[in-house]
Amino acid sequence: MLKFVREEVESFMQGLVKRNPGEDEFHQAVREVTESLMPFILQHPRYKQAQLLERLTEPDRIIIFRVTWEDDEGNFRANRAWRVQFNNSIGPYKGGLRFHPSVTQSVLKFLGFEQIFKNSLTGLPMGGAKGGSNFNPKGKSEHEVMRFCHSMMIELHRHIGENTDIPAGDIGVGGREISYLFGQYKRLSNTFVGTLTGKGLSFGGSLVRTEATGYGCVYFCENMLNRLDDSIKGKSVCISGSGNVAIYAAEMAGKLGGKVLTLSDSGGVIHDPDGIDEEKLAYVKELKEKQRGRISEYAEKYRKATFHADRRPWHIPCDVALPCATQNEIDQQDAETLLKNGCIAVAEGANMPSTLEAMKAFREANILFGPAKAANAGGVAVSGLEQSQNSLRLQWTHEEVNTKLKSIMKEIHEKCVHYGTKGDHVDYVDGANLAGFVKIAESMLAYGAV
Repeated sequence: MLKFVREEVESFMQGLVKRNPGEDEFHQAVREVTESLMPFILQHPRYKQAQLLERLTEPDRIIIFRVTWEDDEGNFRANRAWRVQFNNSIGPYKGGLRFHPSVTQSVLKFLGFEQIFKNSLTGLPMGGAKGGSNFNPKGKSEHEVMRFCHSMMIELHRHIGENTDIPAGDIGVGGREISYLFGQYKRLSNTFVGTLTGKGLSFGGSLVRTEATGYGCVYFCENMLNRLDDSIKGKSVCISGSGNVAIYAAEMAGKLGGKVLTLSDSGGVIHDPDGIDEEKLAYVKELKEKQRGRISEYAEKYRKATFHADRRPWHIPCDVALPCATQNEIDQQDAETLLKNGCIAVAEGANMPSTLEAMKAFREANILFGPAKAANAGGVAVSGLEQSQNSLRLQWTHEEVNTKLKSIMKEIHEKCVHYGTKGDHVDYVDGANLAGFVKIAESMLAYGAV
């Protein structure tokens, strides 16, 4: 049987690679899901007969367009932008926008594909999508970022809407960018509706949205540990990144009693053996959010900390690892180092931060491993709650939203346990993939050939 399953996986992947040449990130995301789902699909012939996996891995549509804008010197510039509307079986498309030079169609397809399952796991009525541009906001003036966002929305607004597709932020798209995008959408559509999430609190945003992905990642990790009568309290925690996800993961890990040792950016990693406490984290927030500085400056301010240029945190011994930077930041060697140094839990705050080989190492070691589609679903969960508040024309309190976020992350954990329990162990990868898939599959079957 195992041989037959492997053959089915390889046959499916050969077809997918042939249809989508050169899209390595997309291939990786699909392979991880396919290896989980194939045994289940083979046990349920109606899913295979309806070719649900083939249909799920083909986006409903991909919109590609040029964004022309003018820089501060009066030069015309052009970037490419995309919106990948992947699947809306359980609700309107929902997923972030990413502005970064590394953005390609492959990256956005992998993110959009993952988003289908992530959104399904939240229990909220949201389909999967992703978008963005190879525009780099770093080094650009406020006016240049504004002109780019306004120009991008001139085309994007034709393809989105509160009941069609609701973009949000992602890497390179924070509150500033969402504000410019929403302002232009409002002007072009002559409506004030919740078509984008991550908005400012004064014009329809939700409390806890900024913190949601980081908080949710830690809540999920805590749920995994609680199941084994353990907790983050007293644990050493290594975190990668220094954006919103990393900063608020560090904040919540500290509140729950963990000792955060690391943060990083593209220049390297800082290691503070005394722990990054609330006061130090406030400095990092100021440094990264307002001064747009580099994490290396932390080691200049706090002398016991060390900065390791061009390194990631995974060589530093820890109990818990929270990768919160970007895709494929933990490779097989990193995974083996973490395991050798006694790491007992990994929860992915970023999207697909572990390579397939790293994931395999974690799963074979039977440590607690929370995959991104489950562990970092907090961000899109609160985006969904923002949509609800916009529809109701009200705003919930910080406590109300945070309580709902905790509840959603607990429910996601319970779904993973239900579908991923194998004897005394829970395979959270299989659990997340199967729990996300079943809801979507039943909807697709109900619709027929659409």
